[in-house]
Amino acid sequence: MREHAVVCAGSGGQGILLMGQTLAYAAMLENKGVTWFPAYGPEVRGGRTACTVVVADDQVGSPVVAHPHALIALDPVSITEFVESLQPGGLLALNSSLIEGRGPREDLEVIAIPAQAIAEQIGNVRAANMVMLGAYVKRTGVVRLEVLPEALKRSLPERHHQLIPINLAAIQAGAQRA
Repeated sequence: MREHAVVCAGSGGQGILLMGQTLAYAAMLENKGVTWFPAYGPEVRGGRTACTVVVADDQVGSPVVAHPHALIALDPVSITEFVESLQPGGLLALNSSLIEGRGPREDLEVIAIPAQAIAEQIGNVRAANMVMLGAYVKRTGVVRLEVLPEALKRSLPERHHQLIPINLAAIQAGAQRA
């Protein structure tokens, strides 16, 4: 892997930024080059939210990516907004609990994960972001699954550390589903 760029996208309140930060910390823990670039509107919940994470074996050339290798989409608007920018043959990881079909492009590798449903079975529907992260990491190998617990501990504010076990369960469930 020279450089791998992923866009994580959804709406505010779905934990998009936390998902990206956790991936970025995991890359840092593996001594990889990494950037995390968030983009969100002024709304707290319901507004458009996305972040780009670039992971590299060495230094990252730029945090701005025109054509990412992968898209993790948690809601239907994310498909509309970002799927056309994916590289040919790229990976589209979508939350099939909220997104019907497999997206508009035939040239992509698609993994459809019912993240909301899985997170609800685990006990917290808000862990759908971690289900998707687990599936993405398992499928791509961009970082090792084993570093995600420490990365999650670093990215999640200490006042929410009681949620780490359920988030780790969500990551494992996503990895198994991938």
